[in-house]
Amino acid sequence: MRRNLWIRITCPILILILLLIIFWNWDWFIPVVEARASAEIGRPVSIQHLHVKLGRTIIIRADGITIANPKGFPADDPPLATIPELRVEVAALHYLRHQQLELPVIALEQPVISLRQNGAETNYTLTLAASPSSSTPPKLGVLLIHGGQASVKLPSYKADFNLAIETRPAPADSKLFTGGEIVVTVKGTYANAPITGDFTGGALLSLRDAATPYPVALHLQNGTTMVKLAGTLNDPAHFAGAHLKLSFSGQNMANLYALTGVPIPDTPPFSLTGTAVYQDKAFRLQDFTGHVGSSDLEGTIAEAPGEPRRQITARLTSKRVDLTDLAGFLGGTPGNKNTPGQNAATKAKLAKAADSSKLLPSTPINLPKLNEVDVDLRYKGEHIINKGVPLDDLVAHLVVKDGRVTVDPLNFAVGTGTIASAIDLTPDKNVLHAKANIDFRHLQLSRIVGSTTGFAGNGTMGGSAWISGTGNSMAAILGHGDGHASLFLQHGGDISALLVDLVGLQGGPAILSALGVPNKTPIECLISDVSLKDGQMNTNAFLVATRESNILGKGTANLDTETLNLHMWTEATHFSIGNLSTPINIGGTLKHPSIMPAPGPLAARVGSAVGLGVLFPPLAIIPTIRLGLGDKNACEDTLAKLHK
Repeated sequence: MRRNLWIRITCPILILILLLIIFWNWDWFIPVVEARASAEIGRPVSIQHLHVKLGRTIIIRADGITIANPKGFPADDPPLATIPELRVEVAALHYLRHQQLELPVIALEQPVISLRQNGAETNYTLTLAASPSSSTPPKLGVLLIHGGQASVKLPSYKADFNLAIETRPAPADSKLFTGGEIVVTVKGTYANAPITGDFTGGALLSLRDAATPYPVALHLQNGTTMVKLAGTLNDPAHFAGAHLKLSFSGQNMANLYALTGVPIPDTPPFSLTGTAVYQDKAFRLQDFTGHVGSSDLEGTIAEAPGEPRRQITARLTSKRVDLTDLAGFLGGTPGNKNTPGQNAATKAKLAKAADSSKLLPSTPINLPKLNEVDVDLRYKGEHIINKGVPLDDLVAHLVVKDGRVTVDPLNFAVGTGTIASAIDLTPDKNVLHAKANIDFRHLQLSRIVGSTTGFAGNGTMGGSAWISGTGNSMAAILGHGDGHASLFLQHGGDISALLVDLVGLQGGPAILSALGVPNKTPIECLISDVSLKDGQMNTNAFLVATRESNILGKGTANLDTETLNLHMWTEATHFSIGNLSTPINIGGTLKHPSIMPAPGPLAARVGSAVGLGVLFPPLAIIPTIRLGLGDKNACEDTLAKLHK
C-alpha cells in the first residue's frame, strides 16, 4: 500500500519534470528580464529570445534586443539601440565561493546605435536606477564588439555621421595598447563640414580600473582642421585626469569652436603642438609651440570650470609677429597673399577682402559667443616683422568677463617711444558700446620713417586720441562714433620724406611742387587736430610749419561712407610772387584716396585758398602738445610766433 502511494506521488512529479525538460523555454523569463532592464535604464527594453546554457560557466544569450526611444520621438525614427545578439558568460563557481558576480566575457554582435534629437530632447539621455550603496559591483572580464555601428544625427550640432566600432587584440609590438583595444572610425559631417577620423582605445572594460591609465589615440579631420592626440586617461570612468600629446592644424582657428566650444577670432592657417593635461577638473594645454600665419606662437592655455561660465586663461608669446595675422581680432580678414599654408578657399577669401572698396572691417562681432566663456589672455609680440611698419613690439592684456571685452594695455613700442591704448567693448542689447583711448608718447620720427633714403632729422611725435561708438562691427562703431585726435611733430627732417613715408603719399614731390614748397624743406613743426561726431571727422587744425611757409589744411572724412573731402594749401611766411601755389584737394575713399590740384585759374586758386581761411591752431592746444612732446618743444614756439 505504501509503495503504491509513493509511486502515485512521485510519478506525476517525474512526469512534470520530464515535461519541463522537454518543453522548457527560457523565453518564459523574458518579461522578467525586460522589466528589470527597463527599470535599470529608464527606457523600454524588449527581447525576442533568451537562451541559457548551464555549467561551471553559465552562458546567457539574448537575441533581438531593442532599446526604445523616449516618448514623443517620431515613430519612424530608429530606436536608440538594437543588438541582434548579446552573449554574457557568468562564472558560477566564483559566485558560490565569493558571493560576487563575475562576468568573464560580454560579447555584442553587430549592435546598432542611433543617436537622435527631437527639439531640445535627445534619445541618448538615460535615467539610470541608483545602485544600493551596499551592493558589490560585478567583476568584469572582456567586452567584445563585432561589427558595431552608430548613426549620429544631431541638428543642433549640424552633425550627420556614422561610426564603425570593433574590438580586436592589441598588436604584438604595441607599447600603448597591451590588453586589447577598441577601434572606432567616423565618416560624415559635423558642424556642416566633412568629418573623418579614427579612435583607438584600450580594452573597454579596463575603463573601470581606476589604478591603471587608459590609453587613447585619435586622428580626426573636420573640414580643414586636423587634430591628433595620443596618451592616457586616469580613472576614465570618472575622468580624473589625462596626459596627452596634442597637435592641431588648419586654415582658421575659429573653426576649433565646433570641437572645443571656445570662441576664437578668425586667424590665418595654423599649426600647434603641445601637452594636454587634465587635473583637478581643469584642462591645460602647456608648453605648446607652432605658428599662426607668418607669426610663431608659444605658451600655455588653461580652462577651468566656473560659474556661470568656463574660465580661460592664456599666456602667449611670439618671437616674431606679423600684424596682418591679428586682423581677425578687429573683424578683418587675417593674413596676406604671402602667408604660408593657405589653401585655395583661404586665398580666395583674402583676395575678395583685398578687392573690397571698404577699408574698415564690417564683419559682425558674435555677441552670444562672448557670453560663453570668461577669458584672461596676456600676449607679448617681441618683434613685429611687417615691412614698412615702424612698430617694434606689442604687449596686450585681453579680458572677457560677462560678455564685456577690455584690452588694457594694448601697447606698441616705437624706438624709445610708445603708442599706449586701452579698449572697452560693453554689450548693449544686440550691439557693443566701444570706448578707446590712445596716447602717442615721444615717438622718434627717425624710427617711423627710417627706411627713407637720405632721411635726416631727430624729430619727435606725440599726441592722443579717443573714440566712443556703438555698433556690431568695427565699421559700424566708427561709422557712427564720436571722438577726437591730436598729433604733433617737432623737428621732422625734410618734408618730402614725411609725405612719402609717414603720410604714404608716393606723389609727394609733385604735391610739394603744386603747394610751392621745395622738396628738401626742413619741417619745424606739424600740428593736426581733428574731431569726430556721428562718424563725420572734421579738421579743427592742420599745420606743417617750415621756415619759408606754412602748409595748412581742413576738410572732412565720412567714416560711414569712407569718403574724403580734404584740402591743403600754402601760406608764405613773407610775401613773394614765387610763393603763389596750387591748393590740393584730397578726395576718394579711405582705401583709395585721390589727390588732385584744385580746379580753376591761378587767381581763383589763390582766392579759394584764402576763402578756406588761414586756420592756425589755437593757443589752447599747447597743454596737449606738451603732453605729447614735452615741456620744451618746437610746436609751442611755432604757435607763439603765429599768434603774435
